[in-house]
Amino acid sequence: MKKNTIANGSLNTQMPDNKGFFGSYGGAFVPPSLEKAMQDITDAYMQIKEDETFVEELQHLQQTYTGRPSPIYHCKRLSAELGGAQIYLKREDLNHTGSHKINHCIGEVLLAKRMGKKKVIAETGAGQHGVALATAAALLGLECDIYMGTVDVAKQAPNVRRMQVLGAKVVPVDRGTKTLKDAVDAAFEAYLEDPETTMYAIGSVVGPHPFPMMVRDFQSVVGREARSQFLEIKGALPNYVVACVGGGSNAMGIFSGFLDDTEVTIIGVEPGGRGPFPGENAATMAYGKPGKIHGFACYLLQDEKGEPLPVYSIASGLDYPGVGPQHCHLRDIERVKYKVASDRDALTAFYNLSRLEGIIPALESSHAVGYAIRLARTLDKDTNILVNLSGRGDKDMDYVLDNYPLEEFENQPMLVR
Repeated sequence: MKKNTIANGSLNTQMPDNKGFFGSYGGAFVPPSLEKAMQDITDAYMQIKEDETFVEELQHLQQTYTGRPSPIYHCKRLSAELGGAQIYLKREDLNHTGSHKINHCIGEVLLAKRMGKKKVIAETGAGQHGVALATAAALLGLECDIYMGTVDVAKQAPNVRRMQVLGAKVVPVDRGTKTLKDAVDAAFEAYLEDPETTMYAIGSVVGPHPFPMMVRDFQSVVGREARSQFLEIKGALPNYVVACVGGGSNAMGIFSGFLDDTEVTIIGVEPGGRGPFPGENAATMAYGKPGKIHGFACYLLQDEKGEPLPVYSIASGLDYPGVGPQHCHLRDIERVKYKVASDRDALTAFYNLSRLEGIIPALESSHAVGYAIRLARTLDKDTNILVNLSGRGDKDMDYVLDNYPLEEFENQPMLVR
């Protein structure tokens, strides 16, 4: 009988090593003043992940508060229009707060509370991690500060208001590109000031060890559910599993359920933005090279001095110059393929899914759907593609309609009716 733990052994959960490395990537490159704090978090996490009372509390909240398990949905109309493979969605957009982010936020805040912390600090881009963390902090009685670039504050105003209503302090970051990378910088600086009473609750599978491991483990519930559900629905595994990748938490969550199934092709979809030139995309795997950022080693979009380049994506949650270290390792060993979807791919998917299925996807998730649309057209009708729909698009409505009105897409040969 398996012990009741957060994640059970597989290619996914057997890594990283005891120094936090996935192959050549990961680690903990932090100032000496943070070394003890990182070790304390590591020790506490390694203890609670085997603690049945902690796991039972987490699972109870997942079921009664988050709304797990999230369902798998067959996009019949979209698939019929494409005339190719069948597209299925893992509906993480139906979670409380509207995305996959609540999966690790409840886990991180539970851990912070177990450690006696008074406050959680975080960065956010699209605002979904900020909303989810503010929600978990309200639920469990901790203070919460969220750092957010001023570009994203304006772009994601509904989520800013949600964080404020939930009791979080939203701290605008008005430097650099004024987006996600700068928000991470500011949040780390704030954490350095008081690591004793606060915990940095990182919003993806990035940052110094133990965060890439910890966030992955909390997100692995998506992959475990999806694998079991798809087998029950179809009597077989999907041929393809597809998810968007910025830092990579939603992707790592669903990929974790299929990494040992070598017959399943796994695809991570990065933001190709407006094109291949520096500053026009955030496609780290496509255009980056190994480097270090925010306390860990990964593929990085960087200049000749190793400094992170400015990045861009229509999706605020994807415009990060690095990527999770486990993704980097999976790329190197060729277990996961990493592809690119452009802004136009994402926008077309945004309108397609809305008009044909009545599901408004987040712009982040729209990249995965956009790539799946292109892929499906090349495959036969007996092929199945499972897409992780990581979030809903309520937060993106005003931005899309103001800047990319439907009229621009009505005459495109990409299904919009």
